[in-house]
This record gives sequence, C-alpha cells and structure tokens, in this order.
Amino acid sequence: MNSTKTDVGAMTAVELTRLFAQGVLSPVEAARAALERIARFNPDVNAYCHVDETGAMAAARASEARWRAKKPLSAIDGVPSSIKDLTLAAGMPTRKGSRTIDSPLAGVVDAPFSQRMREAGAVLLGKTTTPEFGWKGVTDGPLTGITRNPWDVTRTAGGSSGGAAAAAALNMGVLHQGSDAGGSIRIPCGFCGVFGMKPTFGWVPQWPASAMTTLSHLGPVSRTVADSALMLNIVARPDDRDWYQGAGFPTDWMDGLDAPLAGVRIAYSRTLGYASVRPDILARIDTAVAVLAALGASVEETDPGFDDPIEAFNALWFAGAAKLVDSIPEDKRGLMDPGLLAIAEAGRSQSILNYMRAANLRAALGETMAAFHHRYDLLVTPGLPITAFEAGRNAPEGDPNGNWVHWTPFTYPFNLTQQPTATVPCGFAEDGLPVGLHIVAAKYQDQRVMQAAFALEQALPPVFPEKPVVRRAG
Repeated sequence: MNSTKTDVGAMTAVELTRLFAQGVLSPVEAARAALERIARFNPDVNAYCHVDETGAMAAARASEARWRAKKPLSAIDGVPSSIKDLTLAAGMPTRKGSRTIDSPLAGVVDAPFSQRMREAGAVLLGKTTTPEFGWKGVTDGPLTGITRNPWDVTRTAGGSSGGAAAAAALNMGVLHQGSDAGGSIRIPCGFCGVFGMKPTFGWVPQWPASAMTTLSHLGPVSRTVADSALMLNIVARPDDRDWYQGAGFPTDWMDGLDAPLAGVRIAYSRTLGYASVRPDILARIDTAVAVLAALGASVEETDPGFDDPIEAFNALWFAGAAKLVDSIPEDKRGLMDPGLLAIAEAGRSQSILNYMRAANLRAALGETMAAFHHRYDLLVTPGLPITAFEAGRNAPEGDPNGNWVHWTPFTYPFNLTQQPTATVPCGFAEDGLPVGLHIVAAKYQDQRVMQAAFALEQALPPVFPEKPVVRRAG
C-alpha cells in the first residue's frame, strides 16, 4: 500500500493495526500524522489543551519495535489516542478546565483509564478540552476558552467531552476518552457527527470518583463502532481503586458486533413523551429507524412511559456541583465559571428531603425502564432535539431556561438509570449539521447497543469533515 501521511491521518484503529501487523505502516508514521493534524486543525477548533509530542513519539517508537518483533501488547498498540482533561495521566497536567488548579506540574499517577491505555501500548497524544470540571453540555470555560464544531467553527462542539468529539471528527488521534454524567459523551458526538458510547455504569472504572458519583460513566469516542469496541476491550476491566466498579465485564466487545438484527425488538420513541424535536431532525431519525427495520429488527413506535425526570436530575446534579465548589478555596471561586457557581448555590440551598425525593424518583425510573426492557431489547430516540448552536453559549439563543439540561432531554434520564447508551451518526439536518440516533439497552446489555449501532453504521456510512469548516444553511 502506498499511503501518504494524509491517508494515514484518516485511518481507523482497525485499519492502522492491520497495517502495523503487515509491516506496511509504522506507529511512528501514525503518530506523526496525528500530530500534524493537531498542528493544522487545533487552532481552529481548540480540541486539545495539552499536546505531549515528546511522550507520544517515544511511545510510538516503542510500539514500532514491538510490532517489528511481532509482540504487540494489544489490538490498539501504537494507535494515536487522547485522554480528557478531567482524567489523570502521568506526565501530563490535569487542569480540569479550571483556573483554580494553578499548578501546571505534570501528574505522576495514571487513572485506571489512562493506565489501561498505556499498558495496551496506545500512543497518548495529549489531553482534550472540557468545560470547567465538566459541568455543562458545551465546552468552553475560563481556562481553555471555546471548543468549536469541526462542521462549522462558529458553532459549539457540545460538551463536556467536546474536545474528544471534535478531535475524533477530524481524526486528530483515533481513540478518545470521554466521560458522561448527563450526556457529556453523547451530546458532543451528536453535534460533531461521531460515535460515542456510555457503557453500563461501573464497567469502565473511574478514579478518583466524579463529583457526580453514580451519574458519571467513562467511555470511548471514535469515528467507528469497531474502534470503540477495541477501546472498551482495554478499558472495561476491573480496578480496585473504583469503589463503584461493576462486575460481569464482557470478555470481548467485538463479539457479535456484526450479528444480524433479525428478531431484535426495538421501541422507537420520537419524543420520550415530553420533548420537542425539530422536524428536519425527526425526518433523519425516521430514516435511520426505517433502516434498522429493513435490516430485520422488529420496530414499534411507543414511549417508555415516564415523565421528564429533569427535576430529579437537577437535584442530584446541583448537589454534586455544590460539593465540588465547596472543595475549592473560597478565595479562588471568583476565578470560576459563573454558571457553575450558580448551580452550586442551588444545590447548596436545597433540602435533604428534596435530595431524597430525587433519589426515590431515580429508583422508580430505573424500575420503569427495567420493566420496559422485558418487552423491548432496545429503545431508540433522537440523540438531540437540535443541531449545534452558536459557540460560546450555554443554550441556544432564545432558550427561556438557559440551563444546558433543558435542550438535551434524551440523554440525562439514562444517567439516572445507569443504562448503556450510544449516539451514532445518521446523516445531516437541513442546516448541514450532523444528526445522531440515540440507542438505549437494559443494564449490562451493552453489546445490543453496539450491535445496532454497527448495523446502522454499515448501512449509513458516516461522513467526516476534511478540515474545520464553516457551513451555513442555504
């Protein structure tokens, strides 16, 4: 194969490692291609807040030697990858998007996710941007500024894993770590047109624990479902540092990925019974669902039967924000995002009875969804009711609430229930911006989500931007 660096920069993990094994391509070439793309594209989108070129090239050279000796550490050995800047990675600073963390010194400890990736031989390129402490559904903040959408740099990339999603869309690295406590993987993946998976809670160990505790999941962001499956094979493994970790981990996330959809029972809910979705987005979702039916799935249009749980979610979310802000020295709080301080104050002022009511509503929602999945293997919905809006805002212009949760009604319910969910790109809206289909399964049925996402991806191959662009309607 005669690969140019541009070709290498557009490859998936599956493609790269196949060529590594054949001796046709080197991890050093792949790392250089990724770093060159970062140098070209990052000024326009601000996906990375830290790039470790020296560390990445050293890791790539070590990987090259292993592949030459035919002793790779894993199926992602040598693949260019990134870590979100909420997650510890030895040798890199962890600033969490906050000016309150004023030491630029590199960390000396890997979180479980970073450690597993490093043990597998992945080439860690650097840290991707996040809003301050990952508190909202867009990626901008006082430390790192605005992360922009590769499909239109005047629009938001979404958040809080906006840096990871923007990097994936432009293949500034191939495998990216995200985190999701209310939609923070699925929102930016939907806005940027890439795949993102929120596994069942506890299957990807998280340490130190998130301020949002049992709402927060770690997972992969990538261009393809298969690449995310490769990544989950590495990171979805026990780690005793995570007190909340699960059990019964899948042995191989690639297993059954290409299984036919015949006999799979899918419930299609266009609104969950309470959301308002733009008609052009619904048209894209309708088409994607029709594809799933044509592939053999049994599809029935129905709602899962719960009311909008936003008040319960906000009670838990705001309490987590209050705990987080209270851990910051008082003299530094003036450096923080005012929006984060506002929800922290709301969390601080609520009663313990209100918090416990929210916990009870959460339990009831989990029971409702568990019963629902006795009848249906999967629930599919729109990923988002809108496409990416103007960058630098917490909500679309004219939104009466101003709170990010109000414009992402399909994501946060399934953080409350801890279910596996994914967003898979399924085309573009009338404004030329990406639309994603949201797929939900019962707890521990993650591979059903991956199976449906893979089938849709094969039928509707995703399209990615060649470079950061400005795309306007009409």
